Amino acid sequence: MHKSLQSLLKWLIPFVLMPSLVVLSSFVFRQKFHLFISFAAAALAVLLFLTGFERKNVGTRRLVIVSVMTALCIAGRFIPFFKPVTAITVIAAVYLGRESGFLVGAMAALLSNFYFGQGPWTAFQMLSWGLIGWFAGALAQPLQKSRAFLLLYGVLSGIFYSLLMDVWTVLSLNGSFTFPHYLAAVATSMPHMVLYAAANFLFLWFLAKPFGDKLGRIRIKYGL
Repeated sequence: MHKSLQSLLKWLIPFVLMPSLVVLSSFVFRQKFHLFISFAAAALAVLLFLTGFERKNVGTRRLVIVSVMTALCIAGRFIPFFKPVTAITVIAAVYLGRESGFLVGAMAALLSNFYFGQGPWTAFQMLSWGLIGWFAGALAQPLQKSRAFLLLYGVLSGIFYSLLMDVWTVLSLNGSFTFPHYLAAVATSMPHMVLYAAANFLFLWFLAKPFGDKLGRIRIKYGL
């Protein structure tokens, strides 16, 4: 892949193409063909991941680790109430890069929903967790250096996830987006928002260091 195209796709996919796909699924397709939309979103996430390949052997090694982290996210969704999906996505992004973080978050949502239920909400979940991973990768250095900043990012990620999913709630109920309905949805989902933020805080508190140490050693050993 040409370098200039790689650089362009690194920004286009998470901030233009993927959000456009999610918007189209809500306003154009009216919640139809949701599985097709989810697979198209997965293809974009994989393409974004491929833009991070600089050398073939490094890319395949990173893919193996990303697959393991995605599997851990999927397993984590079976934990009642407190779920480590966001925390594991953040850790993956911080140590493996923003493209890897986006892929882990997006694929965890898609694959786990084959058990929890596929629907038009899946694309929103993929975008939400994908962007959380992308920004964590972009802020990798300060997040590695400051535990307080990492925990704060986890809390903000829980809030961001809830706020973005509330957009889906309004669209699913009304078929259109209105700010008063959105504020009502946010107020209703406030307990879930607090739960998401608290879960991210706790899981990052306990998992960030052991996972980070192992991923850091793997990154050095294989030159990721």
